[in-house]
Amino acid sequence: MKKSFLKTNGIHRLAILLFVLFAVSQANGQQPNRKHGLDFSQIPTRWDEAIPLGNGISGTLIWQKDGNLRLALDRADLWDLRPVKEFSGPDYSYKFVCDAVEKGDMQPIYDIIDARTSKDIAPTKIPAGAIEIPVAKLGEVASVHLDVHTAVCTITWKNGVVGRFFNNAVDKRGYFRFSHLPDTLSVHLQSPQFELPEGEKENQNSLSRLGYKNGKIVRKAGEIGYRQKAYGDVSYEVALRWSTPDVQTLEGSYCLTTTGTWYSEPTPAGKAMKAGVKDFATALREHTDWWKNYWEQCEISLPDPVLERQWYLEMYKFGSASRKDAPPICLQAVWTADNGQTPPWRGDFHNDLNTQLSYWPGYASNHLEESEVFTDWLWKIKENSEAFTRQFFGVEGMNVPCIATLEGKNLGGWNQYSHSPTAGGWLAHHFYLQWKYSADKLFLEERAYPWVKEVARYFEHVSVKGKDGKRKLPLSSSPEINDNGINAWFKETTNYDLACIRFTYKAAAEMAESLGLTEEAEYWQQQLSEWPDFAKDATGLTIAPHYPLPYTHRHLSNMLAIHPLGLLDVSQGKEAERLIKRSIHHFEEVGVGGWVGYTYTWLANLHARVFDGDAAARALHIFAKAFCSPNSFHLNGDQLKKGYSGFTYRPFTLEGNFAFASAIQEMLLQSHTGIINVFPAIPESWQNASFRNMRAMGAFIVSADYKKGKVSKIVVRSEKGGKLKIFNPFTNKVEEKEMKAGETIALG
Repeated sequence: MKKSFLKTNGIHRLAILLFVLFAVSQANGQQPNRKHGLDFSQIPTRWDEAIPLGNGISGTLIWQKDGNLRLALDRADLWDLRPVKEFSGPDYSYKFVCDAVEKGDMQPIYDIIDARTSKDIAPTKIPAGAIEIPVAKLGEVASVHLDVHTAVCTITWKNGVVGRFFNNAVDKRGYFRFSHLPDTLSVHLQSPQFELPEGEKENQNSLSRLGYKNGKIVRKAGEIGYRQKAYGDVSYEVALRWSTPDVQTLEGSYCLTTTGTWYSEPTPAGKAMKAGVKDFATALREHTDWWKNYWEQCEISLPDPVLERQWYLEMYKFGSASRKDAPPICLQAVWTADNGQTPPWRGDFHNDLNTQLSYWPGYASNHLEESEVFTDWLWKIKENSEAFTRQFFGVEGMNVPCIATLEGKNLGGWNQYSHSPTAGGWLAHHFYLQWKYSADKLFLEERAYPWVKEVARYFEHVSVKGKDGKRKLPLSSSPEINDNGINAWFKETTNYDLACIRFTYKAAAEMAESLGLTEEAEYWQQQLSEWPDFAKDATGLTIAPHYPLPYTHRHLSNMLAIHPLGLLDVSQGKEAERLIKRSIHHFEEVGVGGWVGYTYTWLANLHARVFDGDAAARALHIFAKAFCSPNSFHLNGDQLKKGYSGFTYRPFTLEGNFAFASAIQEMLLQSHTGIINVFPAIPESWQNASFRNMRAMGAFIVSADYKKGKVSKIVVRSEKGGKLKIFNPFTNKVEEKEMKAGETIALG
């Protein structure tokens, strides 16, 4: 979608013109162009309402503080990676936890796993500092605009000054330019206060607790350099340069690099900047070209401007936060809290839903390069995950720490979730999705199957046989159910853990079969048959056998088998459909008091899976209006305080945003059953919608139009060749066709 170019000073003429454009577009079955970005009448004055810029490895938050325009800097691999001493002792084991639960005394476990996160401030992600430019003398702001299609923020002052800012998608540097200046502007660099100022009291999240000495800022004419030593071999460097091409113009660029991490560059920021800096116009051209290509990979048009705009904002953040050769999306990605403290939950990799939900939208939106960033990282941490599995669980194979550092090492926290016995199973789903959507056999052979196979081996070795002859976990959990009490551990395998296990075996068997490894496929099928079916009762899927969801709760863990894993689906018949709908109904019936923002967006995905577009749209509207900051960041609590949740706080995390984008895509295109279905779950009131270049499983690229309440056209291109199965809405039948690589067919 292109931005509307319509401008007029006359309100009545504007209204008439808009009405005419709308009428014409309706007649053509198309929607008028709309802005998808952010528009403010003043510069945000809170960091979590700031304008976000990013290029995967670095990020910038633009806001105003104490009369200064503040460009808060962040880098995805900027971590304090000190080891956790409590995790090297002899009592650090799954067996020790099982024994403690059996004895009814969890205090030893709390001391080893839970309490350390309140005593120690690290490991943690850390902030980098900020560029500050005094702008108070420029007077009032006329407008602040983020164009998500170019990833450029433009601030216009009423006196005619224009500031433009972007984080270059290509060279990974930040750029800014002020034009029409009435006077010169000064440029400053503010470093984090790693040493507590005299007289200031230290709190639990104070940066001073890290024990660093403040780095030194070196200022010269037109440039600033800063180097900060962190823990161990890690350090970071900021280099900032600016010039005045003429008396009314200020141009600058900045670079942020690390040393000592997996993602560090060989050349530090200072040397890189001295080696050469592009002019603003050249950098802008290559940057906007990258984003032009990004948006050409997938676009949508909806009759609902709120949902359409929010989808574009979410996919903008996705493109800004996930790039090759950079870490995957963590809790806040490249927008670490700019409040002088360590970030909420240490800004870590939460694998009990946060990382998983963050990558849901990448596949169907045809952004496989960006989504592969996640499996790249999971492969990179494989060796550490195997070591963790041998140490804590005492078996071979692989599980993954549920609350992890940049290097995939356990960080700690509530013991039931930081040491979840099945986190690897949910993460295996992303290898499966990357394979199914890409149809990349080399990826399957070299990455996906070897990774999933190790998780399957772990489940075989960690499980025990029950009295009924079925396998079970010695101790099981369901994310965040019963918080971190002793009753958060279950002696029967929960539906969450069972879904992770059953999916892993199913995926391993399918992958092995596809690779021609028939004996291995049969072995995994045999392993799968040794596990029980999902526990259920009159409420639907329970948390665990004989344990229905007892209270309102944020995490839909008991329904993991429905979405995203697809082990239970309405396509399996009436009995499955009734079970699924009953489960969703019970979750809603117990109330919203315990919900947060991501609850609504995950729930919207579930509603889409049962083809209830109206319910999905309602949940997404509530999320967009009640759980998002003005800059679209997911703030977890109900910001309107209108009873959409009992939580009204505002910690910022991203998974709710990306689950929103995924839900929109589930409404427009589904292929998880092996059959492509277009517009399966759109609201009844929608008369016109379209999408271009969405991706279905099997590497099929799909475009479709919905006009006057009906599907009017479908175009499918096969990227790799193979059998297409599609529900044809013009014949109301599932049709099959063997397609060649590059072949295109049209229906309608």
